[in-house]
Amino acid sequence: MKITVIIGSPHGMHGNTGRLVEEVMAGLGAAAELELIDLSTLHLQPCLGCDACHKNGSCRLPDDYEMIKTSLLTCDGFVLASPNYIFSVTAQLKTLFDRSSSLIHCLALEGKYGAVAVTSGGAEHDELLRYMVRFINSTGAQSVGSVSSQVSGRRSFPKQAELFDKARELGSELCRCIREQNHFPDQAGYRGSFKARMKRLVESRKDDWDFEFQYWQEHH
Repeated sequence: MKITVIIGSPHGMHGNTGRLVEEVMAGLGAAAELELIDLSTLHLQPCLGCDACHKNGSCRLPDDYEMIKTSLLTCDGFVLASPNYIFSVTAQLKTLFDRSSSLIHCLALEGKYGAVAVTSGGAEHDELLRYMVRFINSTGAQSVGSVSSQVSGRRSFPKQAELFDKARELGSELCRCIREQNHFPDQAGYRGSFKARMKRLVESRKDDWDFEFQYWQEHH
């Protein structure tokens, strides 16, 4: 079982989000093959909107995106982690989301499972959690849950023992859902309507988006 963990904090694993992610990873267990992707250490450029990924399946920008994409395509499950920066994910993680347009058009992560970890200086997490879960569902994957907390200091949290228990449980739940191939009916409506929308979109551009149209013919 392969799990990809993507942390979008500019502090990497040394900050508050990294501390919470450590506990999620502890819950994954020894059976999981873990790949940690720290976006703060990688080179990731903003999307140019050039359509290259739609046309031929790969991005023309010379950076680390294709490596990250390969990790997501070959994993069984993934964790997305970010601090709350002005009601959204960090610039680092948003750049990855923007570059993942073709993954979304193709629902290329269908059959996989995702989990979310969020920290913030305040206590407002709901908007950010909804956004990150929507990204997971829009790639075709299912979300197994999330863990989030306000911080109380450097790498410390209110009700820390309880929070860390929840984080480890989330890691364990991600592995369990992968093993049992669980289904989440509450996400089915959005995933189904989004899939139909992407099918219409790709078919409407079939003369321009060769790769994505062929992907739909072969995989959906």
